[in-house]
Amino acid sequence: MQDWRFKAERIRVAALLQCNATGTKTTFTNFRVPSYTRFSAKLAAKESMSTDLRIRGLLAPALALTIAYSIEPMDNPFMARAIQLSLNNVQSGRGGPFGAVVVKDGNIVAEAANLVTATNDPTAHAEVLAIREACKKLRVFDLEGCEIYSSCEPCPMCLGAIYWARLARVYFANAAADASKVGFDDSLIYREIAQPHSQRQIPMIQMMRKQALAAFRAWENKPNKIEY
Repeated sequence: MQDWRFKAERIRVAALLQCNATGTKTTFTNFRVPSYTRFSAKLAAKESMSTDLRIRGLLAPALALTIAYSIEPMDNPFMARAIQLSLNNVQSGRGGPFGAVVVKDGNIVAEAANLVTATNDPTAHAEVLAIREACKKLRVFDLEGCEIYSSCEPCPMCLGAIYWARLARVYFANAAADASKVGFDDSLIYREIAQPHSQRQIPMIQMMRKQALAAFRAWENKPNKIEY
């Protein structure tokens, strides 16, 4: 995970570059950022810049605020990790260019990369594997209170898994349109869902419904079932 002190240094350098571009003399003193808490780094960096950045002897809170917020979307450590997993996966040849990270209370609980070809498992998408690992580690079958960071907008299968897992929020980097351009096109699946069963490319044929309903009745009447 990226060290927040490195983030503070990026803010300092960004300020220096901006001031150099305008010909303004800049001095930095005692530039410090406390240890990582979920959102403290951005605020601490902003406050530290407001206190320690002096331009021609004057405080520059406006400049500090602008820089602290302008680089924030590019510097999320959880998304950075998901993206790094996707890059590593391409380089290793273990699967597609996708990575995902599950986070709870500001800590990474689980992470995974796409392993479809490495495991001969078409369901081994990064989000699904990360969800499985997170549930295993937390010993739960839902992930309420957790968030997932994915290097790409989830496919329909992963989106279904995310809803079943009851994740609180989804962050993604690449869009579905970006994935489509490199050969991962999910638009067919979305179109298929809207089609009647008989008109789908893979025909869906219902049979033996009456017999199958027996399992649903048994579940409905089971007094000690664990609902999910």
